[in-house]
Amino acid sequence: DFNERCAQCSEVNWGLTDGGRFYCRSCHNVTERTREVVNTDFISNARVQTISKGLRKQEKNDRGCEWYVCEGFQFVLKKQAEALEALGVCPQMKDDVLCNFWRCYLQKSKQAYCNRPAGETIRVLSVHDSSTDVDSEPSLLHLLSPSESEGDLQTDCSFASSASKVSASTSVCSGSVDGSLYLMKNQKEKLRMTMPMTLSFCYMALLWLREPMTLSDLLRFVVEGHIPYFNVFKHFPEKMKLCGLDLKIFCVESWPVYEEVHNKMLELAAFLDLPRFPDITDSCFLHPDMLCMKYLMEANLPDDLHNWTCRVVKKICIGEADFLTLVPGNKSTRKVKYDVLAVALIVVVLKLLFLLDDHYEWLLSDFAEERNKNNKEGGPYFEFKKWYKVIKCSLDVEQKKLDEERAKYLWRCEKPLFYSAEKKSKVLKRRQMVVNLQNQFGKLSGSVRPAEKPNPSSFQLSWSEENTDGSCFHGHSLKGILQEKCGVLTAMNPDYWLCTDKLCTEKLCGHLAHYREADFPHSYHFVLRLFSFLLRIQPSYIHDEVCVVEQKLFNKKLFKKTKYSTGRRK
Repeated sequence: DFNERCAQCSEVNWGLTDGGRFYCRSCHNVTERTREVVNTDFISNARVQTISKGLRKQEKNDRGCEWYVCEGFQFVLKKQAEALEALGVCPQMKDDVLCNFWRCYLQKSKQAYCNRPAGETIRVLSVHDSSTDVDSEPSLLHLLSPSESEGDLQTDCSFASSASKVSASTSVCSGSVDGSLYLMKNQKEKLRMTMPMTLSFCYMALLWLREPMTLSDLLRFVVEGHIPYFNVFKHFPEKMKLCGLDLKIFCVESWPVYEEVHNKMLELAAFLDLPRFPDITDSCFLHPDMLCMKYLMEANLPDDLHNWTCRVVKKICIGEADFLTLVPGNKSTRKVKYDVLAVALIVVVLKLLFLLDDHYEWLLSDFAEERNKNNKEGGPYFEFKKWYKVIKCSLDVEQKKLDEERAKYLWRCEKPLFYSAEKKSKVLKRRQMVVNLQNQFGKLSGSVRPAEKPNPSSFQLSWSEENTDGSCFHGHSLKGILQEKCGVLTAMNPDYWLCTDKLCTEKLCGHLAHYREADFPHSYHFVLRLFSFLLRIQPSYIHDEVCVVEQKLFNKKLFKKTKYSTGRRK
């Protein structure tokens, strides 16, 4: 008898929740409309009493509605997807890609879209509050009855057994229904959802769509506040009360780590049994040739270096789609970190041309400086020494600014958390007092109010060729360090030093090669430091990738001469 179209999907396919509200069977959207009871013979009198009693108790205690942890993460993912769309990501990401990934995860982890034993939800509710018989607003799990579940899935009994174990310990405080169960050890077997995994979901969706956003860009936008992650629960609806263990699940007090997000993305893709991702071809932004061009521009290096990175990519066959495309669950294929691979290629090319041994690059720089004094035609020759001074000055300023911003970052949420109407006025008053004191002390100390966050950009360092101070090196020539041999330009430098002659095979180590700053030339460390700042990762991870590229490039020479750390170029 309810024929209105759903505001979410425009379908007319309604069902009734336990609370008597209409919900859409197609998209599970719950409306505020309730069914008008004309004949009480169809609905038991006890059920009507339970509904009215529950509403009165909710208003009295102001404890909000019942909600599950997976619903909280679903809200986080929704906010992050909307932020990515605002940054220019394809609109299909949220509804067509990320939503399907999330539904698949809920089904695989047996949190929704699956059959559950009858009465299991009741036992879980008794863990939340054994003294209440409140029937609040339906959650995601309430909306999915066995008859509407997708596929023929086996019944999950572990959740019910876990509920019975925790039902005795009612002292654990949690605003969500299953907050205490969610942190139990046996839930780890199902790839338990965490806040860093929300970023893994987003990156997996970006990679599926082959969007021009690397993982390092994603994490940087998170740190800059363009993508909700820190204190994201402040955007939760007012009825979703956070308390106790919920804060341990949704409150983040550390910066997202590149390796953790990337590894969890790989685990997720394998856990969801996803097929081979769309091919990364040479026309995609994530291809090494494209990314090398981006990082050469941002590092203020000559454009001519791009020809050399392309030659290395072709030489070691890492530009093929089979190498670059992710195949979940395939342990034989190497999982590519596209941004790290691109900067590693640039480092290898710089070593090929300038050696980076704290001696040869300075000799070439002096030679280029003399040539530039007498050169009146054409573009200037690239001087490594001048480039080093310009980059070091900008890098030190930006690094200091980043360190200060991180040191001053307030992890505490600006929105105060309160769990009852009685405490609401007291908490708000205390929070307002803290804000007033901070403003007064700020005026006395003369501190400057923090500026608004800058507009998001793919480039952290920008260089313009229009500058008259000569600080832009994009158009500089490499002729001073190249020589023509058999019609092909080759480097004047005949030598090369390897970072390592053998990669580490120990799994517990976590690195393919060991890196200590004192063991390597200062020029090499400076280049690693520059790219580690741009990617916001440790220099050791770039060093690992450099070693992998070198092993591929000099594989035959290493096989013949394993005792030497230097090799001759072909």
